[in-house]
Amino acid sequence: MHTVWKGAISFGLVHVPVKMFSATEDKDISMKYIHKVCGSPISYVRRCPTCDEDVNWDEISRGYEYEKGKYVLFEKEELEQLSARTEKTITILDFVDLEEIDPIYFQKTYYLSPDQAGSNAYQLLLEAMRDSGKIGIAKIAIRSKSSLAAIRVMEGCLAVETIFYPDEIRPISQVPNLPENVETNEKELSMAKLLIEQLSTPFEPEKYTDDYRENLLKLIEQKVSGEEISLAPAKPETNVIDLMAALQASIEAVKPIATDPGPAKPKRARKTAAAGGAGKKAKQPAAEEKAAAGADDAAAAGPKPKRKTAKTAKKTIS
Repeated sequence: MHTVWKGAISFGLVHVPVKMFSATEDKDISMKYIHKVCGSPISYVRRCPTCDEDVNWDEISRGYEYEKGKYVLFEKEELEQLSARTEKTITILDFVDLEEIDPIYFQKTYYLSPDQAGSNAYQLLLEAMRDSGKIGIAKIAIRSKSSLAAIRVMEGCLAVETIFYPDEIRPISQVPNLPENVETNEKELSMAKLLIEQLSTPFEPEKYTDDYRENLLKLIEQKVSGEEISLAPAKPETNVIDLMAALQASIEAVKPIATDPGPAKPKRARKTAAAGGAGKKAKQPAAEEKAAAGADDAAAAGPKPKRKTAKTAKKTIS
């Protein structure tokens, strides 16, 4: 690993010499802009629009625009001197519980290893933090960029998570169109919770892959080998109108479960006819079924003997 920073962790009067290494790497596939006419890559130049000429690095300084078109200039040495006091020390200010920090604060992760003769102090800090279950909140400056940091234990290694300052987090009140006073359908809510339960699993990061990068690499290989490429157009997504149907379909797609079909339709007339007219094999007419269910149409009830059967059915049901 390439060392990106060297310095020391400071807590109280204890100093722990450390080296810093980037814990993550960007695996985005890098592409250049190419001139279609000749196939050459396009270069970017530092050009002054006023002087109409290219500018070398030794003629460039840094500037802050305090008014439109007006800048206050800084030399590189001035900025380096400004951060010289903090750029070599990670000063732990407090120890807190990791659960107290919302993930929105985290930026980038670095690993720390002991430097020179700092192994004993490094191991002491690591074991003390592991046993206490605390993480350290510190200030750090990397490449002239000052930020807060969280120092924690990761599998026998101290890790630094750079985190945003509170005033760098935009307030949620600025987010437009957030729903207000919207009543949630209880049945839909129950099904949404069931879907979440069905999809819940222990976190296994190795099962997640960058599908876009893998597909792009395949396309690159095909183009290099001269294969013809035809991409099928993506199917347009349809707007989901029935939320309940979408939830039900999602649950069934994840794991088939026994669903409640609802109360079965009563077959009152047929059962009562069998009880009131024992030994009769003839099917009761549809009018008797309506009468057994509580229909008031006497004309459609049929002959008197069958009417008694209907009355018997009513008594049986009640």
